[in-house]
Amino acid sequence: MGESANGTPVRPPPPESPLRNSKYSKVIVVDNFFSGTKDNLKRWMGHPHFEIIRHDVTETLLVEVDRIYHLACPASPIFYKHNPVKTIKTNVMGTLNMLGLAKRVGARILLTSTSEVYGDPLVHPQPEEYWGNVNPIGVRSCYDEGKRVAETLMFDYHRQHNISIRVARIFNTYGPRMNIDDGRVVSNFIAQALRGETMTVQAPGTQTRSFCYVSDMVEGLIKLMEGPVTGPINLGNPGEFTMLELAQAVQKLIKPSARWEIVDNTPDDPRQRKPDITKAKEILGWEPKISLAEGLPLMAAEFKQRLEISDKK
Repeated sequence: MGESANGTPVRPPPPESPLRNSKYSKVIVVDNFFSGTKDNLKRWMGHPHFEIIRHDVTETLLVEVDRIYHLACPASPIFYKHNPVKTIKTNVMGTLNMLGLAKRVGARILLTSTSEVYGDPLVHPQPEEYWGNVNPIGVRSCYDEGKRVAETLMFDYHRQHNISIRVARIFNTYGPRMNIDDGRVVSNFIAQALRGETMTVQAPGTQTRSFCYVSDMVEGLIKLMEGPVTGPINLGNPGEFTMLELAQAVQKLIKPSARWEIVDNTPDDPRQRKPDITKAKEILGWEPKISLAEGLPLMAAEFKQRLEISDKK
């Protein structure tokens, strides 16, 4: 047995299935489309090694797989606050169902947890050893505490049932094909600037976030899944920006005359957020390659194309 980043023993993975030795890996996407869209998957429709199932992970799923990427849960405050009970059910019951599936078929399972488990951190930057500063009864708790419980379930199944697990704590991720109106800050600013609207910066504007481009994040998740440790491992870009700096970057990129205004913030909004990715670099050999200055134009171009198509309809 090896040892995880936090000292938890890592059991040998289950025997490799014939699927992993085949010429092509087969991918099954499971989604209830609460916050996503089939349009993002159009290019794969009809591919012989791709399958999509409309399903909610709070219900039992019966499939044969050898790797499970458990990303299910709305990550935007607009979506998870819209139905907080559904959000926490997705985190708890959904994780239980995915772990049950992993146990039945002998699959390895990766949970995308979140930097929100650190809450409004009192330690900066945030290492994996930090236990966090989270309000257990606030309006964000359905997501924050839901993910913390999901991590607990992952490690309990690992210890009790010998399930092969991986836990990623992902920090703010952005890129093309995001929901234009999902309420997250990068998509908000870009959409507002492209529409000629005033960008809304939540008070005080000095709070910080770290933004990781989606292709870097995908690479990190794959390396963690196939790597030697359970985690948890921070995955994110350690570049740190205030909300006002992000608004200025979007303004410069899209519309120099764009304006912004300070609006009321939501309760328990973290004042600062930056990942310590030492373990990701040393254990997985991973660090992000795409800077915010490089990633924003790629996202803005795709958003502009979609908005133009929408305007013509």
